Amino acid sequence: MMANFINEPLGLYTDFYELSMAQGYLLAGKKEETTVFDYFFRTNPFAGGFLVFAGLADLLNSLSYFNYSEQNLDYLEKLGFKSEFLDYLKSFRFNGIIYSVREGELVFPNEPILRVEGNIIEAQLIETILLNILNFQSLIATKAFRLKLVCGEKSFADFGLRRAHGAGGIQASRAAIIGGASSTSNVQAGFLYNIPVSGTMAHSWVQSFEDELTAFRQYALHNSENAILLVDTYDTLRSGIPNAIRIAKELETSSKRLVGIRLDSGDLAYFSKKARKMLDASGLHYVKIFASNQLNEYVITSLHEQHAPIDGYGIGTELITGKPDAALDGVYKLAVSNGTPRMKISENIEKMTFPGRKSLYRYYDNEGNFSCDGILLGSEDPDSCTRIYNPVYPDKWTDVTNLKRELLHSKVYEDQKTTHPLPSPQQCQEYLLSRAALLPAEHKRFIMPHLYKVGTSKELLELRDELREKITNRTIGL
Repeated sequence: MMANFINEPLGLYTDFYELSMAQGYLLAGKKEETTVFDYFFRTNPFAGGFLVFAGLADLLNSLSYFNYSEQNLDYLEKLGFKSEFLDYLKSFRFNGIIYSVREGELVFPNEPILRVEGNIIEAQLIETILLNILNFQSLIATKAFRLKLVCGEKSFADFGLRRAHGAGGIQASRAAIIGGASSTSNVQAGFLYNIPVSGTMAHSWVQSFEDELTAFRQYALHNSENAILLVDTYDTLRSGIPNAIRIAKELETSSKRLVGIRLDSGDLAYFSKKARKMLDASGLHYVKIFASNQLNEYVITSLHEQHAPIDGYGIGTELITGKPDAALDGVYKLAVSNGTPRMKISENIEKMTFPGRKSLYRYYDNEGNFSCDGILLGSEDPDSCTRIYNPVYPDKWTDVTNLKRELLHSKVYEDQKTTHPLPSPQQCQEYLLSRAALLPAEHKRFIMPHLYKVGTSKELLELRDELREKITNRTIGL
């Protein structure tokens, strides 16, 4: 769990302005004001058609540690925070309520994925840690699922820790498993999250011996149950693969089998085809071929199109950094203050937020597949919502009268603890795969994916427009 990784109070895991505002709320007498905040994102990453929601378990676990030590308070005092505020923080705990979609769910732009209800200070203070965890893990889980889509039944492992952004690599490995990775090379993540770990050897192992054959023999001797030999240190076709074949034959004499070979450079399609022929000619049909080296979903797609006989992949930099997207544009916005709906106004209607406490529903077509999502006010009877409207072009709408629906939100945190046991990363992956099977293929393609419909009820649309007019008139003094 993330809290075990940080291993200290997390109250300072925030931006300075969150604390400045929290102090201001306290001194202005607003500490008892009730609020509702929404977490959502605006644009699908990787120019894709969806996002995989991840990071929820780490967020909820971290809230149990979101408090302040004496050392923390001493530091804040040096930064100029006032004694009244520091006294308030001495016993601070997050006592709010959180509603969320399930971790591993497929979600789409501008949907209220997660809702925080609490007093204005506690809801404000957790903004940064919430965005930090959910944005990053959702980005990496989405990248991993794109890789899963192209790998299909073939497995891929997360090999990215050494290229990760510092300690973020721990959470990234967790998110990679949620998205579809079969294992990780990251032993710390394996320990913290109980996820499968795997690995082969590095070129340094081979180089450390006088010759490649001895290096392979020693490795197989001490790793006889799961030996995978890296065959490109010197000469893949004239040395690496022939020596691997020799070791495989030696293992057979003791009723053992070489698991596979790994290619880490050169033309992977060409070398994998040559390797497969050489292995098969030696009766080693069972020896698998694994590949690594700057792989991503497009390279793997190309390898498949070339019928490269590769059985599995080790993927590092592109996965663990969410390349080429640097970040997810997830945001956290106030929707209700003391029972009054609030919204952010913008010249660009796409950037206006939806006011009020809201519920998120998923509608299914007659074949049981995802059809569209609807955002309704929490006070609405969903049976009375017969249409969902495009929030930018409200003359466009979808009739949902006869469609089966599902409420995506559930309560996940209350009374300073989670409301039910949290699923493991592997269970989140299973859930993701079950949901992805219901998402039509046109939304999963990489090139110009079809836009998934997300609309609002008429009641929510009218509330937004009324509130926008009221705020605009008040602002300009009408």
